[in-house]
Amino acid sequence: MPNDSELEGIIDEALPRGLYAVRLDDGRRVRATLSTHAKRVLVKVLPGDRVLVELSAFDPSRGRITGTLA
Repeated sequence: MPNDSELEGIIDEALPRGLYAVRLDDGRRVRATLSTHAKRVLVKVLPGDRVLVELSAFDPSRGRITGTLA
């Protein structure tokens, strides 16, 4: 269950340098990286996967993928 700072979205494409283009459920498109915790537990994401994204407070077009949804 997402908290207030996390939004749900779908990965559109994998970009260079570990970035992903994510389309949020509200229609916005952001660039996101995997969080350190997601890398540590070996979360693998592919285009089309539903993910939880925590947006940056400083730049709302950037975010961090904190987990995947089934």
